[in-house]
Formats: sequence, structure tokens, C-alpha cells
Amino acid sequence: MIVQPLVLLFLIGNAFGQTSTIAELLGYDEDAKLLIMHADDLGVSHSVNQASVEAFEKNGISSGSIMVPCPWFSEIAEYAKSHPEFCWGLHLTLTSEWKYYKWDGVAPSSKISSLLNEQGVFYDKVIDVVANAKLDEVELEIRAQIDKALASGIPVSHLDSHMGTLFATPRLFSIYVRLGNEYKLPVMIPGDRIPPSWNIDSLLGPIQYPLDQLIMMGQMVPDWQSMYDAMVEKVKPGLNEIIVHLGYDDAEQQAIMMDHPSFGAEWRQKDLNYVLSKHFNDQLEMLGITLVSWKDVRNALLKSNSQ
Repeated sequence: MIVQPLVLLFLIGNAFGQTSTIAELLGYDEDAKLLIMHADDLGVSHSVNQASVEAFEKNGISSGSIMVPCPWFSEIAEYAKSHPEFCWGLHLTLTSEWKYYKWDGVAPSSKISSLLNEQGVFYDKVIDVVANAKLDEVELEIRAQIDKALASGIPVSHLDSHMGTLFATPRLFSIYVRLGNEYKLPVMIPGDRIPPSWNIDSLLGPIQYPLDQLIMMGQMVPDWQSMYDAMVEKVKPGLNEIIVHLGYDDAEQQAIMMDHPSFGAEWRQKDLNYVLSKHFNDQLEMLGITLVSWKDVRNALLKSNSQ
């Protein structure tokens, strides 16, 4: 692990004049196994929106994040505004990876031209963003996405990054964390994956708490349940996050995600089936894992910081 628990303890102690772990700030024992069960890509399609809402309402997930530039943003924004009891992050988006289904930015195209390809939409791949993006235009677009979400009435809980684009270089990562601090929003930081040379301690403010562990399915496997069971079994004391990608394996989703089996329509239906299963809930109970949300984390950090 790159960011060790003792480092995180030190950060909280410095920020709040105490030495409480995040578990203790949330009201649990210091060695509690806390899990954020998180769904990405809300806003990308009607199917993803509806599957994610079903998972929220049936307690299959504890967090989700919304892609503001995407075509189905308005639908999920309206639902989020009406349901502040759920945890609504922003999946900050600088790529548009599907074959025929594309989007550009929230900021005016003339002001973010380095983020757009020859067709005037976001690049497919993170490597192309890194090669072409001007940092000031990245910041302008991220701000535009956050501001649009807030103006839409979404009770924003945290920030994270679509396709990990904002983890691609230290400079992109620095913009990401700095804006989280400015907007008083935790940013999802995979503490076990950030290179030591990035010196993230110097970037963090009192609203930030890196994950002890980030877990995500990386490829199609024959036995979905067994793979997720193994992932859940990896959850350890501290703050963990498992990322899922939800949707229905329907005509809309199949058309959007054609020729893209990774994170495609079948994948998303399998993820949904798992998080809604009784088996998943039984696993959590058997392993002594408690679901928490980024909203819980943010509220606890804000409260401690005000004392």
C-alpha cells in the first residue's frame, strides 16, 4: 500500500487536533471493515440510470457518480435532486470511449479545444487526453461540470474520475485534488495505487481521506459470482471501495456499447445481478463488512473539521 493507515491517521490528527481513524469518525470501531459499494457512469444512458436507481433503492450500492456531459444527465440529475438520501458523486469526464455514442464538454468548445478531437468530441483514450490537453482547459471543463451539477440541484458528495484520466499524471491529479479542496468535496483517491513520488500528502486538505483499498473487476470471467466473492473477501479494516458498472442488457445498452465487451451491456447486467442478490448481502454479513457512503465520509470530515 502506498498510503499507509498510519499516514492517514497522522493527516486526520493534524487536521482536527485528534487521532481518530475514519472508522471512528463515522462511529465505528477503529478496526471496522468499511466498504463503499460504488456504481460508476450514471448519466451515460437511460439503462444505466434506471439500473443504478434500482440498486440504490434495493440497497445494493451505497454510492454512485454521475457523468455531467453525457446525454442522460438531466434524467439522473432530476432524480438525485429529489433523493438526497442517496450518495451522488461526480464522475469527472474527459473521454468519450463508445464506438458511435459520443459527447463533448460542458464548457464552450472554443475554450476547451485541446480536449476535443477532429470530430469535436472528447477523445476515446486517456493517452490522447494526456498528449493533447492543456491544463488550464482541463480545469475549466472540470469546474464547468461541477458547477452544472450543483446548479442542477444535485447534493454532490464527492468527485472521482472517469477512466482514471485524472490519475494519469501528477499535474492532472493535482488539479483534481485542488478543486476537491476548493469545493469542499472529498475526491476518490486510490491510496494503494498512487506512486510515492507524487507526494500526495502535500496536496491533501482536511476534507480528503484516501481509500485504503480500491477494488474493481478488470476483465470478463466465466464465474461472475465467485470473482466478486473473492473481491469482497479482500475488504480489510479501513476504508475500501468496490466499483461496479450497472445497466440492463437491453437494446439501448447493446447499441451504445457495441464491440466493447469490457464494461458493456452484458457486464453491467451481471454486476447488477450480483449487487441485488441475497448472496451479496449474506457475504457482507458473514465477513463483518459495513456499507458506508462518500456522503457519510464527507459529513464526518466536515463535522470534525468544524469542531
